[in-house]
Amino acid sequence: MKGVIYQGEPVSDAATFARLPLVLQGFLLQCNGLLAYQGGLHVRGCCAAPAWHSLREAWDGATALHTRYAAVRPTDIPFAEDYTGNQFLLRGEEVMFLDTETGETAYLRVGFEQFISGVEKFPQQALGLELLISYLKGGGHLRPGELLSVQPPQCVEAPNQQRTLRPQPTAERLAFLASFYRQIKNLPDGQAIRLSGPQA
Repeated sequence: MKGVIYQGEPVSDAATFARLPLVLQGFLLQCNGLLAYQGGLHVRGCCAAPAWHSLREAWDGATALHTRYAAVRPTDIPFAEDYTGNQFLLRGEEVMFLDTETGETAYLRVGFEQFISGVEKFPQQALGLELLISYLKGGGHLRPGELLSVQPPQCVEAPNQQRTLRPQPTAERLAFLASFYRQIKNLPDGQAIRLSGPQA
């Protein structure tokens, strides 16, 4: 993968590693997670720290994805995320996409190896890197442990589609997305909303 800005230390969380399918174990033995494409894709690793990189934290921790999103099962493996905090889950042998603003999921109809191969061949299309590229061209950058905050959220129509982009610590970004999802999940499509207060 290109644009690697972080690579995890060798596997140190043996208990989590032992629960993974062989295909994911094989990848993590070669590289225990990484942050590639200048922050465009984060593949989590089997480690205790840092927490933002820990697969166990996202899978079984206090703020595990399945405790935040109704469509996520405790058995879904949240192996990766994109630069805004959308998640890639392994359910059985198939990769699923979780939109963390709306809570909607979609099967990508590929396995883990096909997903990685597709990202390597077509990163911009596979990861929807347009906003990140715009942010980087404007002089911004993402550091390890940060995601890109997008305001107003992408599921909300914005005047002239103008959005504010800024880096935000991963835990804060994911907490905001989960809170936003809880507030809108029962609203009908097209419902007008007003964003108020501090926006993450």
